[in-house]
Amino acid sequence: MRKSIPVIDVFAGPGGLGEGFTSYADSQRQSPFRIALSIEKDPFAHATLELRAFFRQFRNRRVPSSYYRFLRGELSRDGLFSAHRREARVASSEAWQAELGSAPLNQVRRRIASSLGGRGPWVLIGGPPCQAYSVAGRSRNKGVETYDPESDAKQTLYVEYLQIIADHRPAVFIMENVKGLLSATLSAKRLFERIVDDLSNPLIAIGREGRTAVGKNRSLRYRIYPLALSDTLFPTGPGDYLVYAERHGVPQARHRVILMGVREDLDGNRPGSLREVPPVWTKDVLDGLPHLRSGITTSTDDSDSWLQALRSARDSQWLADVRQNGGARVARQIVSVLNDLVAPRKERGAEFIECNCNVRYRKDWFLDERIAGVCNHSARSHMITDLHRYLFASSYAKVRGRSPQLRHFPRRLLPKHGNVRMALTGSEFFADRFRVQVADRPATTITSHLSKDGHYYIHPDPLQCRSLTVREAARLQTFPDNYFFCGNKTSQYVQVGNAVPPLLALQIAAIVYDVID
Repeated sequence: MRKSIPVIDVFAGPGGLGEGFTSYADSQRQSPFRIALSIEKDPFAHATLELRAFFRQFRNRRVPSSYYRFLRGELSRDGLFSAHRREARVASSEAWQAELGSAPLNQVRRRIASSLGGRGPWVLIGGPPCQAYSVAGRSRNKGVETYDPESDAKQTLYVEYLQIIADHRPAVFIMENVKGLLSATLSAKRLFERIVDDLSNPLIAIGREGRTAVGKNRSLRYRIYPLALSDTLFPTGPGDYLVYAERHGVPQARHRVILMGVREDLDGNRPGSLREVPPVWTKDVLDGLPHLRSGITTSTDDSDSWLQALRSARDSQWLADVRQNGGARVARQIVSVLNDLVAPRKERGAEFIECNCNVRYRKDWFLDERIAGVCNHSARSHMITDLHRYLFASSYAKVRGRSPQLRHFPRRLLPKHGNVRMALTGSEFFADRFRVQVADRPATTITSHLSKDGHYYIHPDPLQCRSLTVREAARLQTFPDNYFFCGNKTSQYVQVGNAVPPLLALQIAAIVYDVID
């Protein structure tokens, strides 16, 4: 067997990129990549990384039953790690909780050099936090008088990424970031152009920042490639670096900038590109999970109260308004749902539910029969008025094949927010404040906003009348069912929303391997 290729995963989140790389198998069914070190500052995401690092210690042998007992809540995390001390030590060494830019640079250098442990080719993956690059983030910051983009650490965290490249000279690196990076500016220059220039010449770039690299100041240059298909040999503009995940087997319209750097002394022909495949629909990964009801934000939260709250819509004035305003088919769908409503077998769900799960798409990837159920699958609570909005929206989407905008809602269901009037008078601002993930389409982008409320992530099944669970979001992000997310539910949503879809990362790993091989 050839020596494995180390991977350093920085700004790792819960490990979506790393999961794709370590899951890749070559033509001999060998897994060439191993995570040598993952770096993440958030304690909950780090706990998830460490647990998955523990799981991977068994990839060439049977995963112990104790892991599945942990997933089912029958064994504590401490009990799991105590039962397998050697694997737990390796996992703890692999997953490092640290904040790049705050951790001492010499410590970062030592940890990376120690984890690489040799002179063979290695790969750097990850992306700096994206809030300062995103359109929404820039919009928020623009309204803050004291905000200075020049001193925003999140704007220049990619310098820490550059420092690692300059110090340790990876054969290949993969850098991922949000679409807003293409239009962001810093010092009156497009940030994307500056980043590409810096990644091509990392020694010059860190010198400009007043930094130096370890070792002799040798020449170090990279060619930067896009991963999407292109008719030209070299990219012609920033848009060429944009990857549309829904074109590559991910059931989600996730659009991200992904840069691939190949060290110039290793560079040969242009690397391969991601293959385009037919779209995968939302229902292809959500169907097969247990049906749940949402909670309700009242003093009583049980099945009878939930049913009563929804059935009260039958005699509501807003339903009459739907009928009178040309929505007869939608109204009939709503009544049909109300007639069919029964208390779901599994109530609101839990961190583990015993069940027989299924999936229509990539059973080999998602399912693990040894779980004997599903994890991270519990529904959040909603106000009764929001339950009625979800009922209308999901029924509308089932009839019309698209999610309604606020102008399609009966006026009695409109939320009492100041921006509603703007949305109704033609502005696109929050026009889709309540967004159904339509069953027969790829989902919209799963983001960390899911941690705040579920309005943008309404389940397509009107009978369930709720927002997505963590596990449903994780399936849309293509995490396997045996991938457990640690922390409270808010943190779990944030982790899933910030991740790179592992099935997309798997395809990127194949391209990287061809370059190195």
